Amino acid sequence: MAVMVSQGEVLAQDVLQARLRYDEPLARHTTFRIGGPADLFVPAESEEELLALVTLAREQGMDFLLLGAGSNVLVSDRGVRGLVILNRASEVHFIAQGEVAIIHAASGAFLSRLARQAVQRELGGLEWAVGIPGTLGGAIVQNAGAHGSCMADVVLQARVMDGVGLVRTLSPEELALGYRSSRFRRRGAENPPEVILSADLGLSPQPREELQARMADYIAQRRAAQAWLPSAGSVFKNPPGDYAARLIEEAGLKGMRQGDAMIAPEHANFIVNVGNARASDVKALIDRARMAVAQRFGVELELEIQLVGDWHESCGLWIVDNNR
Repeated sequence: MAVMVSQGEVLAQDVLQARLRYDEPLARHTTFRIGGPADLFVPAESEEELLALVTLAREQGMDFLLLGAGSNVLVSDRGVRGLVILNRASEVHFIAQGEVAIIHAASGAFLSRLARQAVQRELGGLEWAVGIPGTLGGAIVQNAGAHGSCMADVVLQARVMDGVGLVRTLSPEELALGYRSSRFRRRGAENPPEVILSADLGLSPQPREELQARMADYIAQRRAAQAWLPSAGSVFKNPPGDYAARLIEEAGLKGMRQGDAMIAPEHANFIVNVGNARASDVKALIDRARMAVAQRFGVELELEIQLVGDWHESCGLWIVDNNR
């Protein structure tokens, strides 16, 4: 009796045979330079490989974590059980269409690189993202933003593998992009994760000189205000009408240190790795900041970064992080 094997399964098996690594230290793949080992680790170099690997993991009943630039995440010291897929799918196409130019990009494309490419083509609307160290998929999951703009301003649609394995195209309304949130962050742990494969962004023609000047100004602002030691970016969301950095600073925690983790002197909503910090050191500072702000101001700070991996003695915390 012949056994039918799908083309996607053959591709996934070929990728695993060629690139699979065991006990890969995830500190090598996060902007924090922190994180324990992944049981299994494999890069996906294209949208097709990404789709095939996620499909195979689901068919095998295997937990998986999708990792992009490794920003906006704190990986446990114990690492990640199951499979970590590093999303390197980065193909980009620029499509002219009347007064709106469309960028079609795979979810592993770096957002800052897309911003620079758009400016070179005299296309405005994404230059605010020049300093954001994440991928397109992660930026959509988080509805990343800066300087008064965000992904919701430019996303036209996203191609997604849904929780039952179907590939669907979602509209901006279906993506439900809000302040540092989206449908992908609102899904409960009991729901199968969805995976962003690619997206279309809509930009408008603008003079290159104006865009370059604006981009240079944004870069200068970031350099002046943010910490440049390894970090995961802003730790907490800003509460309504206020700033997490102000509350943490007013609580007297700026510069506080736990091991080699420190609340950054330049920006109190950043925790930085000053040497060989552990995830447990960062988590201790997170808990301290939350407690101090709650006690002094009655404000419950909500995490912007995501905790991924095995954070418990007896069980794992599984989060599919779409390309951070």
